[in-house]
Amino acid sequence: MKPSQGPLAAKIYLYLAALFITSLVVSNLIFQKFFYWYPFEGEIFGSRLFELSVGILPYPLTFLITDLISKIYGKKSANRVVTAGIFASFFSMGILLMADAVPAMESSPVDDATFTQVFSLSPLAVLASMIAYLLAQFVDIRIYHFWKKLTQGKMLWLRNNFSTFASQFLDTFSVVLLLSLFGILPWNLFFGLVLSGFVFKVIVAALDTPLLYLFVWMFRKKFDLKVGEEIKL
Repeated sequence: MKPSQGPLAAKIYLYLAALFITSLVVSNLIFQKFFYWYPFEGEIFGSRLFELSVGILPYPLTFLITDLISKIYGKKSANRVVTAGIFASFFSMGILLMADAVPAMESSPVDDATFTQVFSLSPLAVLASMIAYLLAQFVDIRIYHFWKKLTQGKMLWLRNNFSTFASQFLDTFSVVLLLSLFGILPWNLFFGLVLSGFVFKVIVAALDTPLLYLFVWMFRKKFDLKVGEEIKL
């Protein structure tokens, strides 16, 4: 690390990690509410197009952050954040299950039934989500660095989109497949849910490419980084 980078680079990395972990944990807490993305209409394989969980809203941010960390801090730093996010997700689920097991008193503003309905997440559903996410994130990081090496640090848009598109498909396919195998989702909705989730994530991933370019430019200017140069923590 250059002397000019110092603690500021480490502090920014910490904030990025905090945003990543918060987005990941929150997406698992709120996923039971569904909404319809109104600009689009129609059905795919018997499933209404763009019927989505609200948990998908903070989800694309996690891939933008890992792409940014991979670009600026390197693959190992990105992998550390992903591992920490997985740990935080399982830890938060344990807290929720413990809170759900504690009986509410009569004067509690939220009774047992309401709390259970909102927060008592299926362990199988959480397990499926975390397995799929773990696979997708590590694939995203590896594909990103494969294209980075192949393009010699150039064509950021290609690395960002190819890695994110591939990982988003793997994530969407894996989680819907596991939830279907566990009997949580009906098989007749499988293709519709996979396509709806993947297309939504692809659209958001394409839109975040200008943001990635902007943030990378800001980092390079602030820390005097050359193309392909990384900050070592």
